[in-house]
Amino acid sequence: MTSCMKKLMLWVLAVSALLIGLVPGAAMAHGERSSEPYIRTRTVHWYDVKWSTEQIKVNDKIVVTGKFRLFNDWPEAVSPPNLVYLSSGAPAAMLVREETYINEVPARQSHKDLMLGRDYEFKMVLRGRVPGKWHLHPMLNVSGAGPIIGPGDWVEVTGNRADFKESVTTMHGLKIDNVETYGVRNVQLWQAGHVLLGAVWLLWWLRRPLIIPRWRAKEQGREDLLITRTDDRVAVGLLVAVLAVVVVGFAQAKKNYPQLVPLQAGVHKPQPLPAQPEWVKVTFKRAEYDVPGRSMRIAAEFENVSDKVVSIGEFATAGLRFVNKASPVALKAVGADYPKELVPANGLVLDKPEPLQPGEKRKVILDATDAAWEVERLVSFLTNVDSRTGGLIFFYDANGNRSIGEVYGPILPVFKGTRL
Repeated sequence: MTSCMKKLMLWVLAVSALLIGLVPGAAMAHGERSSEPYIRTRTVHWYDVKWSTEQIKVNDKIVVTGKFRLFNDWPEAVSPPNLVYLSSGAPAAMLVREETYINEVPARQSHKDLMLGRDYEFKMVLRGRVPGKWHLHPMLNVSGAGPIIGPGDWVEVTGNRADFKESVTTMHGLKIDNVETYGVRNVQLWQAGHVLLGAVWLLWWLRRPLIIPRWRAKEQGREDLLITRTDDRVAVGLLVAVLAVVVVGFAQAKKNYPQLVPLQAGVHKPQPLPAQPEWVKVTFKRAEYDVPGRSMRIAAEFENVSDKVVSIGEFATAGLRFVNKASPVALKAVGADYPKELVPANGLVLDKPEPLQPGEKRKVILDATDAAWEVERLVSFLTNVDSRTGGLIFFYDANGNRSIGEVYGPILPVFKGTRL
């Protein structure tokens, strides 16, 4: 073997290895990390999200419940939630969503005119379809803005894919064993018929020289040679055939299915949950992100306007829950079943951790330090045209009762120490 051949083979092997490395694997989870930080931190804040189980069999059900708040500091670059649709986020249809509710009202249709600064409760019932381990999220699709994904947890589906059946009985008593395959053969026949008609039309023109001869005929002023009377007859015959197929097909469908349910275009305007009492007034002062330290620090003034002794228990943003470990009620509220990857181990650190007395006003620095800012790809807010951040603050009294506040404002990067 010559040296040139050896080099060629080495190049072929190197390129092949590179291409194999570039082949994408199965998309497993964490698609929410592709969203811009200003969307994840300042649009929809999900909380109290719970998954009824971590493992189901094919055809078994899982229930996802929780609440979401539409943030007051909704970004200017994102379309407002004037038209939304509640859905689930998972890698393809591995689970079938059977029921959806917003504030206990069925959410089969889209919803309009949701209110900023207010809370909504949701519930989704899904059924296992494809065996595997899947990351399951609630998701709110906002018209003009796209999907806004909530926190996710791993759900394992066991069993056999072939056992999945979606059986229904129509209003006329027709029993369908599996809607996934019902009518597929009929659709395929229609598609094959249309492909055949299209192929006949193309072959009719491809049977003779196309480009150069037709161009020469046009240059010589003989456009009459381009389309003959036979071409006209074939075109008319094909048009008549298509119209006949459409008319006969429509009549046959009308006969077989006299009552049809049209696609639903209506929308529903849900009422938000009752407004929660405001225990603490939050006034944003300053925020910074310590780039080398991977630390988000927010300075804010807190005024306790209630008659309760209140402590700061949690700062939640972009699906992450920074919990004040000095607050037992806050730790209890998280629960042992919540996804560990969404609860940073360092938690929330306060420079003045003492509870707020009734009527007290105090400036407090919230320190949320963790590699999760990098892992969740949330630090690109430093390069956005609108460098702002935001999140929810959970306040607790001694009995475990809770009030929710918002904090938001511009953020600056720092590379050494703190400027707060």
